[in-house]
Amino acid sequence: MSEAQCPQNAPYGVELEAGTYFWCTCGQSVNQPFCNGAHKGSDFTPVKFELKQTESLWLCGCKRSGKGYLCDGSHKS
Repeated sequence: MSEAQCPQNAPYGVELEAGTYFWCTCGQSVNQPFCNGAHKGSDFTPVKFELKQTESLWLCGCKRSGKGYLCDGSHKS
């Protein structure tokens, strides 16, 4: 599998309403941290996640988190 680009060496702090979201895994989306389809034709697939209520989250910006779309501090190493 190809290696994802690192669009930001820090998490994205977002407040999201209840709904369905697609987190970019390739690092090429211009709508970071969300997918815009830039991965098409590659080995990457966006990660779908759903929220049942409004939440403040730290979404991974480096694309190396072991917690999927949630930041785990991997960008610090």
